[in-house]
Order: sequence, then C-alpha cells, then structure tokens
Amino acid sequence: MKNRHDRRGTQAAVTQRKPEFKTSSGITLDAVHGPDDLLDVPGEFPYTRGIHPTMYRSRLWTMRQYAGFASARESNQRYKYLLAQGQNGLSVAFDLPTQLAMDADDELARGEVGNVGVSICTLDDMRELFSGIPLDKVSTSMTINAPAAILVALYIAVAKEQSSLPGADIMAALRGTVQNDILKEFGARGLYVYPPRHSMRLVTDVFAFCKSHVPQWNTISISGYHIREAGSTAVQEVAFTLANGIAYVQAAIDAGLVVDDFAGQIAFFFNAHNNFLEEVAKFRAARRMWARIMRDRFHARDPRSWMLRFHAQTGGSTLTAQQPMNNVARVTIQALAAVLGGTQSLHTNGMDEAMQLPSEAAVRTALRTQQIIAFESGVADTVDPLGGSHVIEYLTDEIEKLANALIARIDEMGGAVAAIENGWMQRQIAEASYAYQRAVERKSEIVVGVNQFEEDTIQPGHGMTPAVPPFKLNPAIEREQRDRLASWRSTRDNDLCVRLMQRLDMAARGGDNLMPVLIECAEGAVTVGEMGTVLRSAFGEYVPVTAI
Repeated sequence: MKNRHDRRGTQAAVTQRKPEFKTSSGITLDAVHGPDDLLDVPGEFPYTRGIHPTMYRSRLWTMRQYAGFASARESNQRYKYLLAQGQNGLSVAFDLPTQLAMDADDELARGEVGNVGVSICTLDDMRELFSGIPLDKVSTSMTINAPAAILVALYIAVAKEQSSLPGADIMAALRGTVQNDILKEFGARGLYVYPPRHSMRLVTDVFAFCKSHVPQWNTISISGYHIREAGSTAVQEVAFTLANGIAYVQAAIDAGLVVDDFAGQIAFFFNAHNNFLEEVAKFRAARRMWARIMRDRFHARDPRSWMLRFHAQTGGSTLTAQQPMNNVARVTIQALAAVLGGTQSLHTNGMDEAMQLPSEAAVRTALRTQQIIAFESGVADTVDPLGGSHVIEYLTDEIEKLANALIARIDEMGGAVAAIENGWMQRQIAEASYAYQRAVERKSEIVVGVNQFEEDTIQPGHGMTPAVPPFKLNPAIEREQRDRLASWRSTRDNDLCVRLMQRLDMAARGGDNLMPVLIECAEGAVTVGEMGTVLRSAFGEYVPVTAI
C-alpha cells in the first residue's frame, strides 16, 4: 500500500504496512507527531528520531533470536523451529572453542565443545548448520570476533555450494551481519586471540572484501552490548562503543579505503537494560552522535554513512535465577525500550537464561513478547512516539554531552586502541560494575526477588518460582564432534590442505587481503582451528594488560 509521508521530511510515496493507522478508538495516527520547530525529522540528519522517515509503519524490526548449541544438526533444528514460529532472521551463537579459533579436538577445548554455542570446525559443520535454509533468502547474524574472517569464509563457501548462481552473484545476494568487533573483546569480553594491531587488519580485510563482493553484508556490528554486560553505565556503553567505531573507521581509512565505500556496511549492537527512560534516550543519543561523527569528523558525504543501524538484545545480566518468571516482565520492558528507541532488529532473552541455555518454551515466550509489542501494543504505528517528551529530550541531550566528554578523553589518549592497551577502558568498566554491585548490596538499588521481595522458600512450581524445565545438552556431543573431525581429516586431500595453509601463512605475513585465501582454505577442507593456528604463528597471541 502507498501512503505519503504525512508530516515533514520527504514527500515521496512510501510503502507502509497499512493504508492508515488508527487507535482502538478510531483516532488516526500520523507518521510523525511533535512540533516542527523543536524536533528533528525522522529519516534526516542527525537521525535522532530514526533512520527512516516512516520506521515501523513501513517495516517492523527484524525479530532475530540468538541461538546455537551442541552440534550443527541440533542448532539447525532450533533455527527451523524459530523460523516456523515467525522469526524472520537467524542469529548464530558459537561455542567458546570456535570463538577462539580452536577445533573440538584441541586440548584446551575439553569440556567446552557445544556448551554455550554451536561447535563449528569444518565446512561440513557449516553445511549442516544451514541445511535446508537458503542463505540467499534469509538474513543471518553471526556473533564471532577474533576468527570472524574465517567464519565469514565458511559461510560464503556454503552459500556458493547451495546455489546454482555463479559465485559472484550468490555473494552479492547474501544479507546479514558478522560481529567482527575485536576491540570490545579486549576491553570487556575477553575472547581475543591475536594482538590488537593484527586483529584490526583482519577487521579491515573483511571491510574491503565485502565492499567489493558482498555489498549487502554488514561487515561489523560494533558492540556496546558486552561492554554493558561487563558492568558499564549507559553513558559508558555509548561512549566506548562509538570510540571503538571511530577506531575502526580510521583503521579502514588508513588501510586505503574510502569512507563512503564501507561506512554504509557498519552496524551496531546495543544492550536494552532496565532503566526504561534512560534506555530510550540512549538509543536516540547514539544515533545523533554517530551521524555527527561520520559527517563532521570523517567527512562522509553519503547519508547512508551517517546512519547508525543497530541490533538490540535485552540485558542478560539483569536476569535472575530467583523468581525467574519476573524475567518475563524485565524482558518486556527492555524490549519496549529498544523498539521505542528505534532498533532495526531485536533479540529477547528467555526467562530461564540466568540458569541455563533457554528451553524451547522460554524461547517461544521471548519471541511472542516481540510479536505482542509489534502487533498488539500500537507503539509501531507512529515514529518515535516519545519524541518531544521533556524527560526523554533532556536525557538524550545529557547522554550525548557526557558520552562526548568520554570520547574526547579517549581521543586525548590516542584513541580506543590506546585506551584499551593501557587498561583505562577496562578500569572504567570495572569501577562502574563495582559501584553497582555495592549499591545492590546496600539496597540503594533494588532487584526484585533478590534483595527485596524475596521468597523464604524456593519450591519448584510454587508461587512466583515455577518449575523451569531443565535444558540438557547431550553429553556425547564432544566425543561425536571429535570423531566427526577425525573422519573429516582422514577423507580430505591433506596435501592440498598443507599447500593452502602455506599460502595463508605467506599472505598473513605479507599485506594482501586474507579473505580470498581464507575462502580457498574453507573450500579446500582446512579446519577453523588449522586456519587459526596459522594466523597465531604469523601474528602471535595477545597477552592482556592486568587492570587493577
């Protein structure tokens, strides 16, 4: 259906979900409400109110539930279940060995294979992960950082196998995002492998390759989520995330890329936390700040380069094992903040995630929460519904001011990489985390069911603590994955693999883009761990600064 943008901004015809939007009382809602002289225009610089003129009136956010566990086969079954329940995008969780570029038979991988995500060692694992899911038709997000280039190579190799299209055409059709944000691993999460400067080279190699060959792919999802999960404040989440973004853009420019050639493929990933008003304002402030950074600092000219596109996930660290049904309320509030803040995609956590990988029942309820917000609440029927609220505008301005002050301090140190290398960013997060924990212990911060309104006895199925169905991983997964890997190595062309690893080593020690040879390695049956080992040999491994 066609509707005209009915308040300010572009007057071009815009496709919308309905011919008109009305409340249950029949009151018509315009696309945008608020005084013209006081508020920014959605879809126009600096995008405070949203990056599109009509936002969710035209297209709802992507409902993308993060999932992955055990084997590729079991994860594939969960993805198909979620798609059947109405999810419209995939989000892949990898296990710790995969995230550290290790194979399942590595001694350091013992006890971790398939535990917090899916184990991917080979091209065959990737084939099975996406079996029956056409990669040119579905949008996929992959949470992978240190070995991001390796997993993107495997994904491209599988997509080429799936399709009858020529390789160049299928790569051009792929849509999705790779997290590829190594700086937050150094600063907050800890799953780094290679030193910062070599890691930044891998990041920019993905930028450059995808600019030319995979143009619809978001080459990085600069993540504030894990910074917030590590204990930062909302202001620190915005500041440190955008400071990392500045470092990535500068690194790409230093590598010879033109800003408008890659900036439109940058995405962000934020936490949706409990303080509802602050969270809505946080998203608005981040969008405005990034637009000004890209236009005024980096002199980008393409409006797509100014737009902060972001995925949000509800706060895992806010979930409680006590009275787990309370988590449904927490997740609902957080998800609503993300939607009112203008997210492009959203994951909602399961009520039982404080205790285990989420059960199917918890995953379904989490997805239904998004669907109820989208189709029953009415908040998607007009753009930036809280825009113009005195407190929202005040908080947006304050977050922007305070976050800009932190970015200026980081700039004085030499940028985000320097602030991470000297331990400053880590100390700031640790201090904020400690202050919050002390507040909870003093009860100046209330966590319902934890330090207030507790239950004297916790009995399954009693009161607010219902029986949470246990999610059990198959204990044989690790052995089966090791056997599968041994079989893979015994049937491949090992001489070819040796030659490919030698080529990768030479490329890593030189200056060529690594993506073409990584794709060749993936197609030639070199494993994730073997590619990771070659890069460890060429780059070395990072030894962290201890922040006290």
